[in-house]
Amino acid sequence: MIDDLLRDESIRESLALLRGPSANAERTSQEVLARVAWSVVTEPGDGVAGALVAEMGAADAWQTMVRGVMDGLLSPRPDGRALREGLARWRPRLSAGAVASALRDAAHLGARLLLPGDDAWPTPLDDLEVHTPFALWVRGDVAALRTAERVGIVGARAATAYGEQVAGEIAGDLAATGVAVVSGGAYGIDGAAHRAALGVGGTTVAFLAGGVDRAYPQGHRDLLQRIASAGAVVSEVPCGTAPTKWRFLSRNRLIAALGDATVVVEAGWRSGSLNTAGHAAALGRPLGAVPGPVTSPASAGCHRLLREYDARCVTTAGEVRELWRPSTDATSVGFRDSPEQTRLLDAMSARTGWDADELARRSGIAPASVRALLGALELEGSVQRTEHGWKRRTTGERRE
Repeated sequence: MIDDLLRDESIRESLALLRGPSANAERTSQEVLARVAWSVVTEPGDGVAGALVAEMGAADAWQTMVRGVMDGLLSPRPDGRALREGLARWRPRLSAGAVASALRDAAHLGARLLLPGDDAWPTPLDDLEVHTPFALWVRGDVAALRTAERVGIVGARAATAYGEQVAGEIAGDLAATGVAVVSGGAYGIDGAAHRAALGVGGTTVAFLAGGVDRAYPQGHRDLLQRIASAGAVVSEVPCGTAPTKWRFLSRNRLIAALGDATVVVEAGWRSGSLNTAGHAAALGRPLGAVPGPVTSPASAGCHRLLREYDARCVTTAGEVRELWRPSTDATSVGFRDSPEQTRLLDAMSARTGWDADELARRSGIAPASVRALLGALELEGSVQRTEHGWKRRTTGERRE
């Protein structure tokens, strides 16, 4: 089947368009096409298929699977039952036409195909082991997946104004300092995080549960287009695949794996965001949760994370950043020696400038002390004076 497809000139052309300069030149066309085929016949995170590919390589595993389907082979290995059940799952989707359509549709869309081992492949996903995606389909800039620092920000679709405000402030301040904001493109907290990152000219990545050609939810079609223009829209399932409840839950593991940390801003008691938090905890990624009013059902899941899952309480971008770099954050130099510096920097924004009197009001520090602290912080390189007032410096603006 693989060799037959490679004889088709349109398939070879589609592969060339999809792979790009970051492709691993040592990988054979058979291996590339086999990974595409595996992404077509399996559901996301299929551990049986993942183990088979890890053991044999995608191409040999594919040939073994096809022979098993066609000839009714039964594996003598101890995991034979799992393989037989896998064959039963994969058989109905075994179609050369489906693999060809996946390639042609993605090439027509202008998407990119990333495989493990490519220069642009996001290596944190490899921590998923046998549940690592066989491939990623990407609209936008593949380099967004390799940003030096990344944080997953997730939460309720039916978010409150409070939740969206906090998500926007945290995401915007992080994105303004070079941190990529990773989320799921949904209504509510996801959308607020993506929009805030875009609003400061930052990088943001949206993982979809369906194909990258399917805007879901439909109301975020324009937002997803903006994300593709400034960052990346990503899926492990090929174009044409519809989002389903199971695929949303499986997609969450990618958000958790890619982030240096995961933050849940608002979540109900049974929110799907808790599933993302569970993946982050299982992977050993730092987990943060934003507290809300104790009477708010929209924050019940966050309070549950704080109480039952050892999540850290976070309320600002600085506190979120401390989840993964508590001792190396450039803006935290001197924090431990000066609580007032901590208070003042927490009150400041990397996007909006304020004068000393406004910063005094926001921080609760006397105006005279604020002016003295600003002078010291300016010398340190943590803040800058602009025509609109004082702002925190972004990572790229800090002086060495």
